[in-house]
Amino acid sequence: METVNRTAPRHAESHGVRRLTLADFRSYASLDLAISAALVVVTGDNGAGKTNLIEALSLLTPGRGLRRAELSDFPRKTGAGGFAVSVELEGSFGRVQLGTGVECQENAPPARKYRLDREPAPSIRVFCDHVRVVWLTPSMDGLFAGPAGERRRFLDRLVLSVDADHGARVNAFERALRSRNRLLEEPLSHGDKTWLDAIEREVAELGIAVAAARSETVSLLSGLALAGRDPGSPFPWAELALRGEVETLVAERPALEAEDIYRAILRDSRARDAAAGRAIIGPQASDLCVRHGPKNVEAAQASTGEQKALLVGLVLAQARLVKTMSGLAPLILLDEIAAHFDPTRRQALYELLETLGGQIWLTGADPATFAGIAARAQMLKVTPGHVASLA
Repeated sequence: METVNRTAPRHAESHGVRRLTLADFRSYASLDLAISAALVVVTGDNGAGKTNLIEALSLLTPGRGLRRAELSDFPRKTGAGGFAVSVELEGSFGRVQLGTGVECQENAPPARKYRLDREPAPSIRVFCDHVRVVWLTPSMDGLFAGPAGERRRFLDRLVLSVDADHGARVNAFERALRSRNRLLEEPLSHGDKTWLDAIEREVAELGIAVAAARSETVSLLSGLALAGRDPGSPFPWAELALRGEVETLVAERPALEAEDIYRAILRDSRARDAAAGRAIIGPQASDLCVRHGPKNVEAAQASTGEQKALLVGLVLAQARLVKTMSGLAPLILLDEIAAHFDPTRRQALYELLETLGGQIWLTGADPATFAGIAARAQMLKVTPGHVASLA
């Protein structure tokens, strides 16, 4: 197994990943990587496996990782069919080992397993007591001008980083909506209507909870962004708002009253929703509205460069919110982050990152773009299946 180590650069006392071990994950047959710095820079040619490395770290948080990949995408193509990701993490309570992966079993569908200090854990929920992860990838660059569904997923990732139960809440809401849709596909009998009433009660309860969690996170993030706004910053603050009927209910009515009203909306909309094949009103149709704060324009109307800077500012605000709400400085994964910025903005980004307190992993093809932090970062070079220290 390949082992990489390096003399600890400055800031090595910071919390974060101290060892990353991979087995049959993506392009890595095996890897045992020792980490000794708060800043970790991963360089290498396109396709070498840089993103695979930080994707493994993104699996320490609920969800499907930074690529939103299917479970079948993680095992190495020429491997046995399973994979393993293991991390030794230095945190507020000392060192802990977190592990996840899939064991290849005949006649059984693949299922992720989790381990805490090498003992089986019931779910990834237990990891949230030890690590929070935020990330920014090139696929998010079109967030503001893209479809509302992408912004909802981005918002749910924001909420999940401060509320570890949000993912389960959203999944339950979506399952309940699918059950309602199936019932609406056929003419309803008396029994079906009774069952539909029960499902709509569940949809309303879960939907109000989802909308309330989103609204609270948007409010907290907006307040944090406005409190720290700096007109001279190269990464502008964002003004955030939620748009949707249920979100308006949550803002204006007590939770139980909002549930009653939403349930009545669902009941009265059965014919329309049946014709559409989906529920028209609800958290599944809401949108996250983002404005460029200093310019006071919709983010979608800003230039491509302004949108990128705004997105970076939003993710930095998210990292600060995570630390404030959870007490854990998050693990920050920034994929190909520096290539699109000029040297001045790039240096400003590096300086801001080091104020956040968490461990930061950055990837990029050209080591020269990281010259401003090379002296205090652990510099790694990736070639297909291998990682080495960059001299």
